[in-house]
Amino acid sequence: MARQHPLETLRNIGVIAHIDAGKTTFSERLLFYTGVSHKIGEVHEGDTVMDWMVQERERGITITSAATTMYWRNHQINLIDTPGHIDFTAEVQRSLRVLDGAVVVFDGVAGVEPQSETVWRQADKYMVPRVCFINKLDRMGASFEKSFNSILKKLTPNAVAVAIPMGLEENLKGVVDLIKMKALYFEGDKGIEVVEKEIPEEWKDEAQTWHHKMLEKIAGEDNTLTEKFLEGKEISADEIKNVLRKSVLAYKLVPVFCGSALKNKGVQPILDAVVELLPSPLDVPAQKGTDPKTGAVIEKKASDDEPFSALVFKIATDPYVGTLTFFRVYSGVLQKGSYVLNANTGEQERIARILRMHADERQELDVIYAGEIGATVGLKNTSTGNTLCDKEHPVILEKIVFPEPVIGIRVEPKTKSDQEKLIMSIRKLTQEDPTFRIKEDIETGETIISGMGELHLDIIADRLRREFNVEANYGRPQVAYKETITTEANGEEKYVRQSGGKGQYGHVLLTVKPKERGQGFEFVDEIKGGAIPKEFIKPVEKGVVEAMDKGVVAGYPMVDIEVTLYDGSYHEVDSSEFAFKIAGSMAFQKAAKAAKPCILEPIMKMEIVTPEDFFGQVISDVNSRRGQIKETSERVGMKIIDALVPLSETFGYVTALRSLTEGRASSTMEFDSYQQVPANVAQEIIEGKRK
Repeated sequence: MARQHPLETLRNIGVIAHIDAGKTTFSERLLFYTGVSHKIGEVHEGDTVMDWMVQERERGITITSAATTMYWRNHQINLIDTPGHIDFTAEVQRSLRVLDGAVVVFDGVAGVEPQSETVWRQADKYMVPRVCFINKLDRMGASFEKSFNSILKKLTPNAVAVAIPMGLEENLKGVVDLIKMKALYFEGDKGIEVVEKEIPEEWKDEAQTWHHKMLEKIAGEDNTLTEKFLEGKEISADEIKNVLRKSVLAYKLVPVFCGSALKNKGVQPILDAVVELLPSPLDVPAQKGTDPKTGAVIEKKASDDEPFSALVFKIATDPYVGTLTFFRVYSGVLQKGSYVLNANTGEQERIARILRMHADERQELDVIYAGEIGATVGLKNTSTGNTLCDKEHPVILEKIVFPEPVIGIRVEPKTKSDQEKLIMSIRKLTQEDPTFRIKEDIETGETIISGMGELHLDIIADRLRREFNVEANYGRPQVAYKETITTEANGEEKYVRQSGGKGQYGHVLLTVKPKERGQGFEFVDEIKGGAIPKEFIKPVEKGVVEAMDKGVVAGYPMVDIEVTLYDGSYHEVDSSEFAFKIAGSMAFQKAAKAAKPCILEPIMKMEIVTPEDFFGQVISDVNSRRGQIKETSERVGMKIIDALVPLSETFGYVTALRSLTEGRASSTMEFDSYQQVPANVAQEIIEGKRK
């Protein structure tokens, strides 16, 4: 069966934004205008297509990224609506890894918010070309200019306005298309008809000013246009679009559109922009992968004629079909019923069904082509970040790196029958969500689940109850502290045991050195002249890793350490892997204790929006929580406070803030970094752990 849509007419895009900027409302409009849904779902009514989980509809937020397919001007658009809440940052990360372009939505009142910056940085990391949409210009206090300036100042100086609103708040009439220099009105049922008219007199001067600014910026990216611009010659809309498209694909310019999704104004121009400005799989650089056997770099071009390769970016549990595995095909064609190789595990998997997803509904396919996004059912041992490929042409594509969890809670099943169900269900959820972890505390026999924040764990607990029928008791949230060292030190250990017959002998000398925050663990082998035989080096590293997991101050895992094994000795008969593992572990503990170890705590970046009347109280409350005020600013009669606050001091903060400000302030926070805990707090943590 031949491909229905040529590869150049395919677009894989994501909608990304801060929580509450109106992403899902915007996505629902896209579905309506492209004819995918015949009714517009509203977040506040709980009937949206893209937020299909019970938890999403109840809370009015997006939790899981939903994928869907739609068609506009003979182009196939695969759309992923991603969450805005920082606790679900992994969903954004994995979606951006497999998308070719993105639409970034901003709130026209607030402009750039903390989470907008986070998703923007994630898009930068994966080099995703994007267009912006300043939404909610019908709201009180909306300002296109302020929001646009906040993009220029906080995110990129390369933003260029290609549309401006006609009117604001309740007077929003439509938008001016600055490329065509026409006024666009959205008429008929739900603004479905886009009517092009001449720009009304009252907007002409302003439109002309913005048009000139836009031309200056776009012409600067092309020599021919620069000449025309400087000579004052007419530049056609097609010429502008051609240069703009090239600049968008090269990350040199970011076009900014505007409107109000809720009031059905300004959405269709974004669909046009997706088709005209964002890349097809042919416009993005070829995917680089490595040969699992030789480590050689392999390039995968977006073509149906290449060997098959695809990246798994999401696992989801579906109550009707079991485990759904979402993947992006980078090269080749996949037939239903064929066998593929999981290059990461070396195992073969059978593709029994191929599905095209529409949020939580499915369409069966016989074949899926290069560049497309699909799902399959019933894969046994495939997890997020794995590469599926042709078994004759193995390749491992670049993995997705996820942040570490920062908060944990104890969980215990209510009854004996819940015990087995709990472990099984949690396993399924950890497969789905790479930022959700489970750990058994060996000393206490407790099960601890960890995640990215209170809301994240709250949703997990809710899903365990509803989807998996597991009743459990949950402890209070605990901070995921870590330990590290602050200086260099050496450690030596001789493990000798003689008990009749073959004994045990392992002798290890090593050095520990601190690394920069976030650089992880590195093991360096500097053994010369066979002081320790090759087969005993790996066991030493294993011993070190096990010791790091237990910590030396208060039992928390150790991070950011370089361990160098530089000497040792062995016994011809008595040396064993076990002896060297124990020696490695004990030598590391000795060295780490001598290297001035300390405890690290997660620090959260917090943005608080408060009325001016309560500004003083809120600041002093943040200070009392060991918070550092970074900067304060103003936004439409409100004060904005940017601060860094230790996670341990933020539990229940939302409630405290409400009671402090008569319910009028709000806050958002996201993980920033790990930092050293002050000595008095470290003492409390150690004592608390001992209790």
